[in-house]
Amino acid sequence: MIFMKQALILARKAKAHEDVPIGALIVRNGKVIAKAENQVQQKKNPTLHAEILAINRACKKLDKKFLDDCEIYVSLEPCAMCATAISFARLKTVYYAASDEKGGGINSNAKIYKTDRHLWKPKVIQLTEYAEESSTLLKEFFAERRKNKSGK
Repeated sequence: MIFMKQALILARKAKAHEDVPIGALIVRNGKVIAKAENQVQQKKNPTLHAEILAINRACKKLDKKFLDDCEIYVSLEPCAMCATAISFARLKTVYYAASDEKGGGINSNAKIYKTDRHLWKPKVIQLTEYAEESSTLLKEFFAERRKNKSGK
């Protein structure tokens, strides 16, 4: 799927500026509306996850607060903050590549859409054919960080 490939390209862009390699894009009627990569380290702001940035850009571009006719493609399972933002933006479908056992907010850890009290529950689809590529990128990133931190 071309959109997940683009999300992985954005993840590599994040890695290039020393951010956790995660990319996201929002698609409407088969066309990319917005895209972003993590900018937490680059801009020193813990809320600048790829999903949040992409949602902000899509809302601005479409001049509306609800994205209920849009889908989001993310290289890693969204965290609880991003999963909640996805719900608040009312995105129709979430596609993600790799699961995030520690920080995942959809299927792996917080499972925020599993409660009946959650206002908007998007359809969630893991594109497992991209999971290994995304996981490898993340593992390499964190291995490199540990190596550089230890002075090796």
